[in-house]
Amino acid sequence: QVQLVESGGGLVQAGASLRLSCTAAGPTFSGYGVGWFRQAPGKEREFVAAINWDGTSSYYADSVKGRFTVSRDNAKNTVYLQMDSLKPDDTAVYYCARRRSGTSYSASASYSYWGQGTRVTVSS
Repeated sequence: QVQLVESGGGLVQAGASLRLSCTAAGPTFSGYGVGWFRQAPGKEREFVAAINWDGTSSYYADSVKGRFTVSRDNAKNTVYLQMDSLKPDDTAVYYCARRRSGTSYSASASYSYWGQGTRVTVSS
C-alpha cells in the first residue's frame, strides 16, 4: 500500500515562498511520475505541476508557470514543490499523487494514490 504524506504548508503573505514536500511510505516513487494538485474552497481540484519518474521532465499549469518548480529526490523518496511569488489565488489545499504509467500528467484520473493534503493560505 502506497502512503503519501505532504508537508510544508502554512500561512504566508503575498510574495512569499513555501516549499511543499511529498514523501512516500511503503513502495517508493521510483519509476513513477508524481503530480501536485490543489483545491480551493468551493472550487474543483486542479492540476498544478508534475514531474516524470527520473526528474528530467516537468509540467506546469499556466497559472503557476514561472513561479512554481517541481523537483524530486528519489534517494529520499520525496518530491518537492517550490512555490515563489505566492498570490492570494494560490490559497488551497495541495495534494500530491502518484501517476499511473502511460497516462496524462494533468488529469487527476491518471493518478492512483493521493496524500491527505497540506493547506496553503496566502494573505494579501
